[in-house]
Amino acid sequence: MHILVTGGCGYKGTVLVPKLLKRGYRVTVIDKMWFGNFLPENDQLTVIQGGIRNTETIPLDGIDTIIHLASIANDPCGDLDPKLTWEISALATMRLADQAVRNNIKQFIYASSGSVYGVKEEEQVTEELVLDPISEYNKTKMVAERVLMSYRDKMAVQIVRPATVCGYSSRMRLDVSVNMLTMQALTKGVITVFGGKQVRPNIHMEDITNVYLHMIDNKENVQGIYNAGFENISILDIAEMVAQHIPAEIKVTESNDPRSYRINSDKLLATGFTPKLTVNDAIQEICTLYNEGKLKNEDKYHNLKWMQHLAAN
Repeated sequence: MHILVTGGCGYKGTVLVPKLLKRGYRVTVIDKMWFGNFLPENDQLTVIQGGIRNTETIPLDGIDTIIHLASIANDPCGDLDPKLTWEISALATMRLADQAVRNNIKQFIYASSGSVYGVKEEEQVTEELVLDPISEYNKTKMVAERVLMSYRDKMAVQIVRPATVCGYSSRMRLDVSVNMLTMQALTKGVITVFGGKQVRPNIHMEDITNVYLHMIDNKENVQGIYNAGFENISILDIAEMVAQHIPAEIKVTESNDPRSYRINSDKLLATGFTPKLTVNDAIQEICTLYNEGKLKNEDKYHNLKWMQHLAAN
């Protein structure tokens, strides 16, 4: 099997691609490499430095499955350049889907986001609820989903709405809630919580990458849209979990961020998928790697800060 992974050098892709290679798949990765390339060398791996907006240059001959991870990741980065965000996360996705059908590709797995629901009060946020995205990032994900679903009679379309991912990747991110709060405690002895009552769903890196493998294995009978998140926890509760591992003061300040949502992943669980790790596991592994000197708090691990650095230079 030959798999194309867009954004394969990113936070999730850097963990997912080695899993694909371990299965014996041939893998082609396309990525702008704004944050570098941490993928291992492998005879079965081809890494292309390039953007997905140039859809016609993406090699699709012989590809069996596309795993589409590439986007402008997270709300602040999406708001940094809304035009670029729409071009990459919506328009390029639409063109890639069209090219996939023209090249007779049979499976298209799309990494959407649990944040497409916006602010929800419901205790059980299922895939059937109305979407109410409130940022450019969320809106492009919703539009891309709807475009892809229009092709579901021509190829297997599997859309994953992940919760906030936590845990280690060699292309690390320290701007996502669990990772960020843990690093604050380790480096400053203080955890700053903005608001705190906002509830966010979470999923460990090991589990979200296994979700994509699950989709590959179940192309015929697992199609459509699936939430992927197993721990709905408030930001303050995450901070308190971190403080159980690292002696740290928790400071709560006001927030203008209204995003609060939970997701229910019963639909995914009903397909036979079983999560293995937790937020607590992610906190422990970050602590261990930091204490061993294998993980530092660097600008390149913060998407917005690094993109601003690249733009300035």
